[in-house]
Amino acid sequence: MAAAKEILLRRPVAATIRLTVPAGGARPAPPVGPALGQYRLNLMAFCKDFNARTQKYKPDTPMAVTITAFKDNSFEFTVKSPSVSWYVKKAAGVDKGSTRPGHLTVTTLSVRHVYEIAKVKQTDPFCQYMPLESICKSIIGTANSMGIKIVQGLE
Repeated sequence: MAAAKEILLRRPVAATIRLTVPAGGARPAPPVGPALGQYRLNLMAFCKDFNARTQKYKPDTPMAVTITAFKDNSFEFTVKSPSVSWYVKKAAGVDKGSTRPGHLTVTTLSVRHVYEIAKVKQTDPFCQYMPLESICKSIIGTANSMGIKIVQGLE
């Protein structure tokens, strides 16, 4: 019975929009304006809601947002924390990774940094049920592919 009721209440989806917007920096200018405008969504409502949700992050932190636009011009959105590569670059203090990962090591990062990044990423909606160890292994793999070596402790 609940399944039939859920089907009747489901709204038709017009589009799913994925954007990367700086935290607290959503404005009705590009890239947000044209992406939402073509589906006739309320730009100011999105900007106010997004900026309110991301005010706890530092400004200019790139936030991934997935917007579900419905046919009745309403929308829902989920905000993910910044990407693992952004966190790894910030923790390592570099602007970009190695040009030859596996051959050139740009810098080193301690296991403690990896653990702290994993704790932040565990709050993501898609990672909340993953064990912390699995998230740490994924972060270590990302760091290795960027040419950043993971060490037990920094000297």
